[in-house]
Amino acid sequence: MRMSRHSTAVATVGDVFVLIRDGIADTRAEVGRVTGLSRTAVAARVSDLQTRGLVTERADGSSTGGRPPVRLVFDADAGVVLVGAIGRSRTQLAVCRLDGEILAMTNVDQEIGIGPDDLMPDLAKRLEVLLAESGHAGAPILGVGLSLPGTADTERGCSLDSPVMSGWDGVPLAPYLRKLTDAPVLLDNDANVMALAERRDRREGYRDMLLVKASTGLGAGIISGGKLQRGALGAAGELGHTKTAAAAGVRCRCGDTGCVEAIAGGWALVRALQQQGRPVGHIRDVVDLALGGDPEVRRMLRESGRHLGEVLAAAVNLLNPDAIIVGGDMAQAYDTLVAGLRETLYGNAAALPTRELRILPWLHGEQSGVMGCAALILDHVLSARTIDAG
Repeated sequence: MRMSRHSTAVATVGDVFVLIRDGIADTRAEVGRVTGLSRTAVAARVSDLQTRGLVTERADGSSTGGRPPVRLVFDADAGVVLVGAIGRSRTQLAVCRLDGEILAMTNVDQEIGIGPDDLMPDLAKRLEVLLAESGHAGAPILGVGLSLPGTADTERGCSLDSPVMSGWDGVPLAPYLRKLTDAPVLLDNDANVMALAERRDRREGYRDMLLVKASTGLGAGIISGGKLQRGALGAAGELGHTKTAAAAGVRCRCGDTGCVEAIAGGWALVRALQQQGRPVGHIRDVVDLALGGDPEVRRMLRESGRHLGEVLAAAVNLLNPDAIIVGGDMAQAYDTLVAGLRETLYGNAAALPTRELRILPWLHGEQSGVMGCAALILDHVLSARTIDAG
C-alpha cells in the first residue's frame, strides 16, 4: 500500500500499521512521507499501535554523529493465533506468532468418519495444552484459522455439501472453541489455505498460481491476480470431481461416476492395491512403497500424474497461471507423480499458456496446512480494516 500527499483518503491507524508490518515504512518520518500525514497525526497513530502492543520503537542502525535512528517494528509477540488443519484421518494443530512462525505443533490421528461433536471438543482441549506447552497460556489469542477438505462455507464457518466430511455439513465450528477464546474463527478449504501458505513465502511473486493438493483426494487452490479465488459458492478448485473419459463408469466416493479422483486420487490407489492383497491403509503407505522402489506402485503414481495432467491442461488454458505447485501426501513422491503430469499437461494444453509455466513442489511439506491456516486468520486480524475496527 503506497499513499501520497495528493491522496484524498486520510491514512488510518490500520493503514499505518500495515505500512510498518510490511516493511514499507519503518520510521515516523517515512510514515509521514508515504502517507502525507503531519508529525502530530503520525505520532497519534503510532501511539495507538504502541498501546495495543502491535508496534514497538527500537534504536538501531548506524549513526552519523547524532542520535541513532529509531525504527518502528511490528511486534510479532503481541499475541498468538491458533490453527487447525482438519482432515479425514489426521488433524494438525499449532500455535503461531503473529508473523506466522509456528511456536508449537501436534498431529492428532482420528477415526475416519468421526463427527464434529466428538472431534472438535478434543481439538479445543489439545489447543489449550499446546498454548501451555509453548509458554503462551496467558497470551492474547487474536484469532483461529481452520481448514477442511471439500467445499467450505466461509461465511458460516462450516462444511458445505462435502461427501468427504460426512456429518460436518452445515455445522458451524466456531461455537466449539468459545470456551477457549472469543476471537474470530475463520474456515476455508484445505487446498485454499495451502495456496495462501505458498504466497506468504518466496513465491509471492507468482500472482497467478494453481496449488494442486494430491493426497487422499484431489483439489486445487487458485490464485488469480494475486488473490485467492473461491468462486460464487466457495467450490472453486474442485479438481478431483472433473469428469475424464478414463474414469467412465468408475464410481467415485462423491457418489457420481467418471471423476478423475476415482482413478487418480490417493484413496483410489489404496483401494486398487488392497484389491491386489497389498497391506496399505493410507496414501502415505503407498508413497512409502514408491520411495522404496516398488515398480508397480511407481507405475501407478505416474499414471495418476498422467490423469491429473489431463484435467489440469484445461485449467491451464483457462487461467494461464505462472506456476503449478504440487503438494499433498502424493507430492512426497514428486518426481514420479510429476513425470506423468508433465506428459499429458504439456501434450493437451495450448502452447502459449505453457510457454513459461513452471511446475514446482510445495515449499512447506507437511506444515503447509497449518501455515496456510495461520495465513488465513492473520490476513484478517492484522488487516487495516480489522485494526481500525478494534
